[in-house]
Amino acid sequence: MSDVRILILNGSPRKEGNTAALAEQLTKGAHAGGAEVQILYLHGMDISPCTACEGCHEEGSRGCVIGDEMQKVYDGLREAHSIVFATPVYWFCVTAQIKTVIDRIYAVGVGEGNVLRGKKLGILMPYADADPFVSGAVNALRMFQDISGYLGTKTVGMVYGTAMGAGEIRKNKTLMGQAYKLGEELAL
Repeated sequence: MSDVRILILNGSPRKEGNTAALAEQLTKGAHAGGAEVQILYLHGMDISPCTACEGCHEEGSRGCVIGDEMQKVYDGLREAHSIVFATPVYWFCVTAQIKTVIDRIYAVGVGEGNVLRGKKLGILMPYADADPFVSGAVNALRMFQDISGYLGTKTVGMVYGTAMGAGEIRKNKTLMGQAYKLGEELAL
């Protein structure tokens, strides 16, 4: 194993769904490249929404002042060389689980305290409609592009495509291959 650590933030409520299948393939590729992978299933974690208190930016602060499981996410963000956002498209964008974490990244992702600057970023995103415009996938992809630019991360790859039923994406050899390859690239 190398020293490379990848953090996958899985925002799907299904532990065996299409998002998880893509994350598993990415993990296989990352392991083949010698990287260590940590997957956090955000659904079920105690992560509160941002309260806009600005306590995270007071002098001496090491992040958000809310004492919940987001602290575990912060630790993972600090230690990882690469971050992967894995989310199905819900209502024309990302899941509430991923959006809540993104909002809370504000505590460690701005100014001098930005722990993400220079890190690699990957996106895994299944959606139900055949069209990425109709499904809203393009909204989420654009959001991740903007986030990457703001945080100063380097987007290495975005793997996205259609799958209707839970786990159906496993049949899509092209997408599964892309997820594996992204894992290999993030391991470098």
